[in-house]
Amino acid sequence: MPMSLHPHAAHVAETLIARGHHGVIVTQPGSTHSAAMAAESLEVDIGAITKSLVFMLDDDPILLLVSGAHEVDLANAGKRLQGNLTHAPVNMVQIATGQPIGSIAPLGHPTNLPTYVDNALAEYPELWAAAGQPNAVFRTSFSELVRITAGFAIDVD
Repeated sequence: MPMSLHPHAAHVAETLIARGHHGVIVTQPGSTHSAAMAAESLEVDIGAITKSLVFMLDDDPILLLVSGAHEVDLANAGKRLQGNLTHAPVNMVQIATGQPIGSIAPLGHPTNLPTYVDNALAEYPELWAAAGQPNAVFRTSFSELVRITAGFAIDVD
């Protein structure tokens, strides 16, 4: 008998489908809490893992979708976004996304966060992103990720 998805992952699947994605959520037996763990579990390059990170751009939360192989350069990315970029407090991340840290999906949040997509993700034909619940992920591509999140492609390093 197939297992049902956790409500967070089911909401992500519904949001994906509403935005024209196939909406297939894959659950992994191993943890996908970090980019390294997800890459190992999925047997893919860490750069193909999409990290969903919430930052504050001046006083507003934004979402950066970053390659697992990259770290965000706050000063450079802030200049590109024309503001002061800082890490969002944990409580803001939880309010803005409604999803557990380490499992934040690129979409399916209570509000549509302004979203920016790391250009480095374009190097990979297949990307994997968290689906709102530990061990739940979905497959996508760079162009599809930009489309389904209404994101803007930028360099984050």
